[in-house]
Amino acid sequence: MPDMISISPFVIGFEDIDRSKIRIAGGKGANLGELSRIERIPVPDGFCITTEAFKRIMEEDVSVKDLLEQLSLLKVDDRNKITQLSREIRSLIECIAVPEEIHNEIIRFHSILGEEHAYARW
Repeated sequence: MPDMISISPFVIGFEDIDRSKIRIAGGKGANLGELSRIERIPVPDGFCITTEAFKRIMEEDVSVKDLLEQLSLLKVDDRNKITQLSREIRSLIECIAVPEEIHNEIIRFHSILGEEHAYARW
């Protein structure tokens, strides 16, 4: 993978991820980082959005936090309410604007990989 030049609190390349970075890149990211180090396993060059970026994005809409708190108080048997709250949460998350600093880092990493980036929604 091309050198990503600088460390970003929001985006991290697979080559910089291993099991020790699970709190930064999440489980899938840590696994992809580990797999990318094994010669016989083809893993495309790539990067992960960090948990720090996720937290920053979630700060953009405090109502998501309120709904997550409501969800955490429900009993497993209350499937209808769980479904309803989950839909509301997903809908809110889909509408949250990605902060410009995170957006720019994603675009930078993506362009370093040599891929076209056509993110009309962003």
